Amino acid sequence: MIQINIKHLFLFVLPLTMTTIVTAQLPEVFIMDANRLVELKKKVLEKDNNVLQLIDSLKKQADRFLKIKPVSVMDKQFTPVSGNKHDYMSQAPYFWYDSTKPNGLPYMRKDGVRNPEIYKITDRTYLGDLENATRTLSLAWYITGEGKYADKSAGLLRTWFLNEDTKMNPHLEYGQAIPGVNTGRGIGLIETIALMGIADAASLLQGSGSWTASDHTALQKWYSQFLNWMLTSKNGMDEHAAKNNHGTWYYAQVIDFSLFTNDIDKAKQLVQESKERLDSQLTKEGKQPLELERTDALGYSTMNLRGWFTVATLAEKTGMDLWTWQTSKSDLRTAFDWLVPYALGEKKWEYQQINKYNKNEIYPLLLQASSAFKDQKYFRVAKDLDTGTINVMADLLYGK
Repeated sequence: MIQINIKHLFLFVLPLTMTTIVTAQLPEVFIMDANRLVELKKKVLEKDNNVLQLIDSLKKQADRFLKIKPVSVMDKQFTPVSGNKHDYMSQAPYFWYDSTKPNGLPYMRKDGVRNPEIYKITDRTYLGDLENATRTLSLAWYITGEGKYADKSAGLLRTWFLNEDTKMNPHLEYGQAIPGVNTGRGIGLIETIALMGIADAASLLQGSGSWTASDHTALQKWYSQFLNWMLTSKNGMDEHAAKNNHGTWYYAQVIDFSLFTNDIDKAKQLVQESKERLDSQLTKEGKQPLELERTDALGYSTMNLRGWFTVATLAEKTGMDLWTWQTSKSDLRTAFDWLVPYALGEKKWEYQQINKYNKNEIYPLLLQASSAFKDQKYFRVAKDLDTGTINVMADLLYGK
């Protein structure tokens, strides 16, 4: 294993209080851009009004998260077939009670139509909540230096991953089970995308005093165990073989977890391997046929590209360039340029989209594309886009 050790120390005066002097370290983050975070701090020092407004909004969100109670896999009212509540569990979202069958079993599939039963099992919801809270709180601490944010984020992380009474076991044997069919599937791994953002949140806390070196080592051990399960278990290997967005997000996760646990050789191997998957997914025009088959084809096409943007971002940390890499037929930019006019409503969507498309999905990708492809047109399009809401996190992480 090769240790990734990126350090850069500097001093700055935080104008939000005009009295706080903070010694900051270039964070060892993987999805976030560490240089961008340093630049944000410089803009705070320069009293950049746009950045100060965004930070004010970030702090308001973080203040709300200060009030939440820690969440855990132990909170669910159901118990997996293992008999151990420490095991994560969830139910397949697109499967429904079949009234033509005894007891409604086995459940039948309705692609794109979510069964509200899934929310009775809280693990998936709480894991998403954990990512939102810890990313916001950790970023608020990193930028402002206010210890209350680090304290809260660290406490949430310890509850989910480290405390013996409340921690999640590092596997996903019981994710997205189909009643009457199975007790879990590899497909369930799409739900652990949140672990990538959580890893960055933990990394931001290093040096805070709230998150100790032993805490971080223990979390890295948990991720290492989860990564090993992903690479060796039946569910993990099933998802590894998935040809559509599930395969994309599998690669995003295993590359991220390899980087987080300091195994850069494994990360490089997985990035190289992922190229074959990308090659298989795109047509010459940049279409994604496997996503276009879905009943929410526009949403799934966007989600899959978000996965590839994530893989490309992680690949940079290994010294490899996926942004401009040419497949046998196409590349990421061609795929993005094909999708954008439909996402913006400039072209009529000719495939299925049974649920209303949310333009917030394309907004952060436009900001990322501006930087990745070195073309300001994407940034201008993003800023002209009326999503109905302000995406503070995207603007902080990818904006200008």
